[in-house]
Amino acid sequence: MRYAFPILNLLLPALILLHCLVAPYTKVEESFHVQAVHDILTHGFPGNNLTRAHYDHFAFPGAVPRTAVGAVVLAKLSQGVLILNEGIDRQILARVILGLYNAFALAVFAYGLRRNFGQTVATWYLLFQSSQFHLIYYASRPLSNIFAFGLTTIAMRYLLPDKIPHNGPGRSTQGALALALLTFSGVVFRSELALLVATQTLYLLTTGQIHLFRGAIIAGLGGLSVGLLTTVLVDSQFWQRWPLWPELSAFLFNVVEGQSSAWGTEPLPWYFINALPRLLLNPLTYLVGIPVALRQPATRSSTFSLIIPSVAFLAIYSFQPHKEWRFIIYVIPSFTAAAALGAGYLWTHRSRSLFARSASRLLVLSTFVVFVLSNLALLPASAANYPGAHALNALHRHHRLVSDADSSADINVYLGNFACQTGVTQFLQYPAGSGWNYDKTENETIKSSSSFWDQFNYILVEASGDLEYRDSDETNLRNALPNSEWKTVETIEGFAGISVLRPGAPASGTAERRLLSIIGGQRAVSLLEQVQDSVRKTVLQGWWVELKMLPKIKVLERVR
Repeated sequence: MRYAFPILNLLLPALILLHCLVAPYTKVEESFHVQAVHDILTHGFPGNNLTRAHYDHFAFPGAVPRTAVGAVVLAKLSQGVLILNEGIDRQILARVILGLYNAFALAVFAYGLRRNFGQTVATWYLLFQSSQFHLIYYASRPLSNIFAFGLTTIAMRYLLPDKIPHNGPGRSTQGALALALLTFSGVVFRSELALLVATQTLYLLTTGQIHLFRGAIIAGLGGLSVGLLTTVLVDSQFWQRWPLWPELSAFLFNVVEGQSSAWGTEPLPWYFINALPRLLLNPLTYLVGIPVALRQPATRSSTFSLIIPSVAFLAIYSFQPHKEWRFIIYVIPSFTAAAALGAGYLWTHRSRSLFARSASRLLVLSTFVVFVLSNLALLPASAANYPGAHALNALHRHHRLVSDADSSADINVYLGNFACQTGVTQFLQYPAGSGWNYDKTENETIKSSSSFWDQFNYILVEASGDLEYRDSDETNLRNALPNSEWKTVETIEGFAGISVLRPGAPASGTAERRLLSIIGGQRAVSLLEQVQDSVRKTVLQGWWVELKMLPKIKVLERVR
């Protein structure tokens, strides 16, 4: 374990960057922050003399305004790098910055564990954390939850049970700083963090780790004041609405009015029986690691400190009908640390009992299996979920091959809703003034007219394995322009499940090959094919499992 800790501290950011590069595109839930970063980099921060057509958040404001604070920080940091190299992919650059910020926060938490519980526990924490797919995959994704995650993780480091005396800030000061960070994060990024602030504050007060006035109240007011000042000043200017506190608007819309239920509801225990196991991923972390940590007197008190406020947060938040796993991602470091306490105890005592020795080996094996599953199965499957981005890139490549180099005519492209939901952003579009015009009209009345469709050279529409399938956009097009002729120039496939191949059935491995080509080039792809053929023939008797890919988007070109 001596060298494992520093190596794993490098592995964590490396994995986050790998996931970012393998799956560089974004989906609809990330679109506000991605488009905001683009607009700030391209047009600057909205001012009083702005032209609203330049900014995506005015054309597509969404149900409620979201804070632009995270986007502003990413854009400003990106500008510093772009001064050195203008040719860097700007979308990937912004995501890399966000991913490294969250990797730093996780490293701070890990070093806090090492300081308080030793290197063995900290190493197990990093092992578990590195194998948790969702956290690694989403650590670089521009979501409000992920902007908040780095701050909440640093706050959780200050709330770690303090076993070693030190010369730094006292326990009460650390607790106050943690509460201030959590409050700031809730005010600016995600209002549900108010519940976590409440459960953490109650636990600290109950256990006598913080004073009510000199600690909790002052910390809360400090975080609230700084958070309000930050978000109101930035977002009022960004949205041109005075004054504006986006998270208050979101809270009123989603919780008070109950509008979030329109996006689906889940049963009361869903966070405990579905979301938490999915985020922890390795079942032995919560079936072995945490129970062992709770059972042993040496680790019980620390484990309670780690999980009781988080369990209370989940229990209260479960009464909100609309649930998503990303809403509770802030508690994953604490639960993972609790599992690491149990794993560290078993590892240290593995020579003293058969159970400890067997459990330690199972934890090592299961962590390795989950790590492989995360990076060789879940990662390529998830990376294949962005057909919209691949379709737009394919359209651009196609046009370069077939276009007349002397032509100066504008090119008009319609981007269908599914394409916009699965990867299309302004970062992938040619800039204004290039002759390329992109339309994302959603109004069905407008889309039923012939004049609307008559302007386009290309359209991106949803596809299916059924060759006769037409989505609503293509149906409107055919009805509005019955005599026009369109040809499919590109068909983009996306992830559609798992295929079990019988002996003799050829393997395509499209998603797997794409992943390996990014990591190791054609040599890695060739090695995969050799290993696959060997294992399939000698071990699996011709059977094989691979990711199923089906048509998702097609690029239609008008034949003039």
